[in-house]
Amino acid sequence: MATPNFELYRRTSIGSALIDTLDHFVNQGKIEPQAAYKMLLLFDEIVPKVMADKVKARMHFKGHLDTYRFCDEVWTFMLNDVNFRLDNQNNIQADKIKIVACVAKKPGDEKA
Repeated sequence: MATPNFELYRRTSIGSALIDTLDHFVNQGKIEPQAAYKMLLLFDEIVPKVMADKVKARMHFKGHLDTYRFCDEVWTFMLNDVNFRLDNQNNIQADKIKIVACVAKKPGDEKA
């Protein structure tokens, strides 16, 4: 069974830039829409792998849980008055934050 790739990273700044660029190329006739779609699927597959393998930074956070949901194997948490502490000991404050978490699966695994 193939591992599902989530489209969460498409909403990041690099994902938005990729989508804008692909749309521009499709509109100019430089690439076919099918090629742009395949590139997005590849982006969806590769970015989570890179994040898991290459990013080693850690962060701790503390806040007040406002609401939470679990639907279609996706957790959503809404927090208020959140304090983030990064590896370099910098602190970042946020009034509200939304966290979306999906089940992580390795290729070939049936279970998380």
